[in-house]
Amino acid sequence: HCCSPPVNIIKTDMSGQKPSLKSGGSSQSRFQVAVVTEASSTSPAPAPTPAPAPAPAEESKGRSRSVGFLDSGALGSAMDIGLPPDVSHEPDTTKSDSVSLHSTGTGHTHISDSHSNTYYMRTFGHNTIDAVPNIEFYRQTAAPFGEKLTRPSLSELHDELDKELFDDGLANGEEPSAAEEAAALAAKESKGGTIKFGWVKGVLIRCMLNIWGVMLFIRMSWIVGQSGIGLTIAIILMATLVTTITGLSTSAIATNGFVRGGGAYYLISRSLGPEFGGSIGLIFAFANAVAVAMYVVGFAETVVEMLNDVDALMTDELNDIRIVGTLTVILLLGISVAGMEWEAKAQIVLLVILLGAIVNYFIGSFMPTESKEPKGFFGYNTAIFLENLGPDFRDEETFFSVFAIFFPAATGILAGANISGDLTDPQSAIPKGTLLAILITGVTYVAIAISAGSCIVRDATGDHNDTVTDTVNCTDAACTLGYDFSICKEGGCQYGLMNDFQVMSLVSAFGPLITAGIFSATLSSALASLVSAPKVFQALCKDNIYPGLSMFAKGYGKNNEPLRGYVLTFCIGLAFILIAELNIIAPIISNFFLASYALINFSVFHASMANSPGWRPSFKYYNMWVSLAGAILCCVVMFVINWWAALVTLLIVLALYIYVSYKKPDVNWGSSTQALIYNQALTHCLNLTGVEDHVKNFRPQCLVMAGYPSARPALLQLVHSFTKNVGLMVCGHIKTVSRRPNLKELSQDHARCQRWLNKKRIKAFYTPVFSDNLRHGAQFLLQAVGLGRLKPNTLVMGFKNNWSDGDMRDVEIYINTLHDAFDLQFGVVILRLQEGLDISHIQGQGTAVISESLSFVHLHIRFPTVPLTDQRLLESSQQFKKKQGKGTIDVWWLFDDGGLTLLIPYLLTNSSKWGDCRIRVFIGGKINRIDHDRRAMATLLSRFRIDFSDINVLGDINTKPKKHNKLTFKELIEPYRLKEDDMEQEAAERLKAHEPWRITDNELELYKAKTNRQIRLNELLKEHSSTAKLIVMSMPLARKGTVSSALYMCWLDTLSKDLPPLLLVRGNHQSVLTFYS
Repeated sequence: HCCSPPVNIIKTDMSGQKPSLKSGGSSQSRFQVAVVTEASSTSPAPAPTPAPAPAPAEESKGRSRSVGFLDSGALGSAMDIGLPPDVSHEPDTTKSDSVSLHSTGTGHTHISDSHSNTYYMRTFGHNTIDAVPNIEFYRQTAAPFGEKLTRPSLSELHDELDKELFDDGLANGEEPSAAEEAAALAAKESKGGTIKFGWVKGVLIRCMLNIWGVMLFIRMSWIVGQSGIGLTIAIILMATLVTTITGLSTSAIATNGFVRGGGAYYLISRSLGPEFGGSIGLIFAFANAVAVAMYVVGFAETVVEMLNDVDALMTDELNDIRIVGTLTVILLLGISVAGMEWEAKAQIVLLVILLGAIVNYFIGSFMPTESKEPKGFFGYNTAIFLENLGPDFRDEETFFSVFAIFFPAATGILAGANISGDLTDPQSAIPKGTLLAILITGVTYVAIAISAGSCIVRDATGDHNDTVTDTVNCTDAACTLGYDFSICKEGGCQYGLMNDFQVMSLVSAFGPLITAGIFSATLSSALASLVSAPKVFQALCKDNIYPGLSMFAKGYGKNNEPLRGYVLTFCIGLAFILIAELNIIAPIISNFFLASYALINFSVFHASMANSPGWRPSFKYYNMWVSLAGAILCCVVMFVINWWAALVTLLIVLALYIYVSYKKPDVNWGSSTQALIYNQALTHCLNLTGVEDHVKNFRPQCLVMAGYPSARPALLQLVHSFTKNVGLMVCGHIKTVSRRPNLKELSQDHARCQRWLNKKRIKAFYTPVFSDNLRHGAQFLLQAVGLGRLKPNTLVMGFKNNWSDGDMRDVEIYINTLHDAFDLQFGVVILRLQEGLDISHIQGQGTAVISESLSFVHLHIRFPTVPLTDQRLLESSQQFKKKQGKGTIDVWWLFDDGGLTLLIPYLLTNSSKWGDCRIRVFIGGKINRIDHDRRAMATLLSRFRIDFSDINVLGDINTKPKKHNKLTFKELIEPYRLKEDDMEQEAAERLKAHEPWRITDNELELYKAKTNRQIRLNELLKEHSSTAKLIVMSMPLARKGTVSSALYMCWLDTLSKDLPPLLLVRGNHQSVLTFYS
């Protein structure tokens, strides 16, 4: 789309006069706009006619850049772009510009309120590109017509007009995946559109069918016989309590934001993160796949029993179950693959049959016949009710074993949530459908328990001749009704609640309808599981938590059906059908479902506990403590049902959790785990601020001036070796740039550097600042970095190897930075490697790498041929990455700085990389007191509980250095001397003021002894420590304002040159070691 030259806007008065746009330089307006005023807002605006007229200069200023015009045909309907319903958008010339969009060229389109938008004009009455709240700005996937709408960025509203705009990207930093965009476009293009279900068809029917299982018809009567009516109701209520709490938790999570496909997996993963979500998703999908086999085998067993009754078996019972099961699962797969609509129709048919069977039973219970009495069915009777009220546990059954048998009948509450992606409004459908299904099925189970317990006796012979005779002393309920079933106490009876699993068929008005109900219950549950498993598995694979499974993420057709998942579920189901022995697998499956329920409940507790502002479910009827109780109940029930299956389940979840945690999938869903970690971190930080520091708890918290982390890896790796799991480490980066920073580039840079640290497993924070030079940037960092007690106390820098080649002003800044650190009571550590530290100029492998200098940006190009010096530098930069092996860390503890010079090497030897190194301590002393000094130091070190291999007392530390070394030092300082004796005093003072780093003759004479000591120490270091893995040495101090920066730099250089890796350390002279407990 194109923009006109500056556009003049004419305001309309209250009479509704027709406005027009005047395009600068042309008499005819290109864009005609109908502006609705307060007076004319109720009636359509008349067609405008171009009428050129002047407008104030302020009005026209900068309009053309903020308003873009788009052809109306590209917009779609007003509803497509989320406009309010009262803003019409018709493809005629008069209203063609009622919405202004400006594309950023990144596949996103900004919606802005141009002068032509009637809605904005009526709301605000003035022109602005600020956008009113719009649902499209908060979406994370592609808009229906392909381009995502985003609100104008802060830069677009705030920056100067001539500044180049940049796009801010999507909300929450999440990019829509290609698959999502393609799905959105495909959905739009397909003629029929996707098939979505409401709460009745999608959730209520599914949940009811899944909860009403085979148990309803063939185990309910046995449970009443064993437990009695009272305890059976208690069992049903306990099971319903667990499912109701889980239903409330599911509703809370489902209403806390838009729910996509994936059911239980989606709800758990988005609440608790990928670790729990990934582990539960896999076992939940597998449990559903095996549940298909369970239900199909249940169906096949009933069919084979019927065939057996009429002697129509094909082979033997076991193989017939396999044949019928295989044919059934193939038929179910066909229904599923045909599409969700067919599957939903099949479910409705099965529900009608199931409801018919239940009604049929209740009608039959009011129609007792004499022929049914010997088999134990007498109709409703108070005596039978009272007799069956209490329990009569037989065959070593207990309350909990009966509960374990019943509980799987209460599961299935997630059948609706599992197809969340196929629901019209999951947020409303899941709570309504799930909770109503739990209520209806719970009432049904209680009603059948009371009914069966009131009209059927526990034992019956089935013999018409077992009537009461006068001679028999008979007291039970059957006696009052004229039958004597006392012989059953010896066992062997085949009828009654305890003995006949098909007693509900006997009671019902039409027996075969109960068989149809059993078929319906098994097939509907099998069909629901066959649909759930692939949907959950597809969502899991889409998130790429298990990289090898991504092929199952692909969907087909307008409903994005997971055909590959269907085939996989079919194969798993078929494998278990062919085993045909499900008594072992059944308890594990129940436990898999229960583990999912437990985690859904725990998710709600966890999210509420984390107190995240993002946790605001529209479903309010939940409580965090009730959810926690629900999670504990689920775990208890798992062990009640089968303790070994519960242990297996927990081990599998734990193994998958550890695997996903180790793999660290690159996803960010804003889980409650993140929120809780933040909460705890904040609480602990605040708690720390209330406690005074204690010497026993001192730890080096390092601010490392590393620039880009990848530029000085050796510095970071060495510091990380003694701060890992001990203290804070912050990578400070002072960016000295002339142009104003682009904040988007800055945030991308920040993310990239932090990623590099994470990838290298360096536990550190990256903190960049913009400043005009190193010193000012360092001051910002030294004062501002940190939070409460989590604040650096030690400044770590690399030695300035190239100081003599560059501008001496940079040396002045470098030395003053050290003085600033001491002023702020920081300890200071300087690392020197002979090859240097900065590898930024050779790191790009043929690409341009930007490295930060002290005061300007250099651009270095690295070509494929690596010079020998650069090869050495690269090797040197990796030397602290590997294990150091046997060797020594030589500690030259010449001056007492509080103990930091000793603490750092001790911490290094505690790390795995430096664990094989021994500490050697070197101290200054007098020749006549060497033994005394060694014993005193050994006592001190043993009090500090620091292991050492040797203590060397240097009696010759004050001997004069060799002449040639003194000459070398003289040559080193020569270019930096002021030489005030060779010039007039005024000129000398002027030069010293202009170049404060220059060394005066007076200063040189004053610090002659200190200079000689540095030269002598270098000789001793070469003599004693040339083979050390690392030298840690007390850093010489220079008095601020007295010692010039050039002289101080010469001392540091002379002391540390031509040596193994050297750490110059100076604490802040407060004790960091103590021998008190």
